[in-house]
Amino acid sequence: MSRQRVSASQVAKLANVSQSTVSRVFTPGASVSEKARKKVMAVANELNYKPNALARGLIMNKTNLVGIAMKAVQNPFYHETLAIFTKKLKEIGYSVLFVNSENEEIQQEEINQFLEYNVEAIIVTDAILSSGLVDKLSKAQIPVILFNRRDESSDSYSVTCDNINAATNIADYFYQRGHKHNVFISGLLNTSTNQERLTGFKRYFDEKNMEIDVIHGDYTYEKAYHLTYEFLKSGKKIDALFGANDVTALGALDAIKAYGLSVPEDVEVIGFDDIKMASWPNNNLSTWSQPIEEMVDGVINILTDPNSVVERDQYIQGNLVKRKTTVHT
Repeated sequence: MSRQRVSASQVAKLANVSQSTVSRVFTPGASVSEKARKKVMAVANELNYKPNALARGLIMNKTNLVGIAMKAVQNPFYHETLAIFTKKLKEIGYSVLFVNSENEEIQQEEINQFLEYNVEAIIVTDAILSSGLVDKLSKAQIPVILFNRRDESSDSYSVTCDNINAATNIADYFYQRGHKHNVFISGLLNTSTNQERLTGFKRYFDEKNMEIDVIHGDYTYEKAYHLTYEFLKSGKKIDALFGANDVTALGALDAIKAYGLSVPEDVEVIGFDDIKMASWPNNNLSTWSQPIEEMVDGVINILTDPNSVVERDQYIQGNLVKRKTTVHT
């Protein structure tokens, strides 16, 4: 048989005080007489009363709730990201309200849940907020922080890996190795991460008067495998391949092996993210490691101390992790 939750009004009635007095007793720093405090605490202990943190937060306009909107939760990178956000936010007293969007652009009904619970901020990872929703959240005074994404048309804060610098470093590695047939497998074309990684990679080779091949993927293993195999089957050459994320690179890696080429002797492969799967013995994928913990810390700093933030867009550096899909030099 379920037990009914004891309400503040029940405590107030038995303690012979107002409901607002009960609320003040359980609000740190609120003004209340010692006599009233003792009466309320005696009744509260007797009834095992626990104040409703959400209700109190709504009254005080502070819920300690943070909304996180994510689309590709099946992507190991974002799965790990969500776990780190939840852990670190919990450590400083925040709870997470999570929305897994199945749409490329977050819908109004998905945001309504955040508005109903009066979240203090919304963190958006790999989905897109329409300008209309950004305006609505701005009017509701709910800050939006983009993680691993940028949106130049929005005033939202963002924390990302320095994708252009990372891709430039990967291109330089391939160039120094003497590779002539360099390939980039993209992710979704409309994402800032994909655009920046392509920009850094292509710009480097443009400056060397060298062309690259671009295979248009969608960040998935299946697409990368199919497109890479078909690319090789068409007679085109690959000396070095850069995947827009690790999942893409792993799909390409398996296609290269299935075609009968050796890695890294015939083709060198580098991914992006450094998900746990990249280091598995059967993969041993060289990759650009995104400093997830540092990026999450950057978002949390914006959330807890926005006045300390100088730049609206923050770029965090990563590093190249060499494993067995590149030649160690």
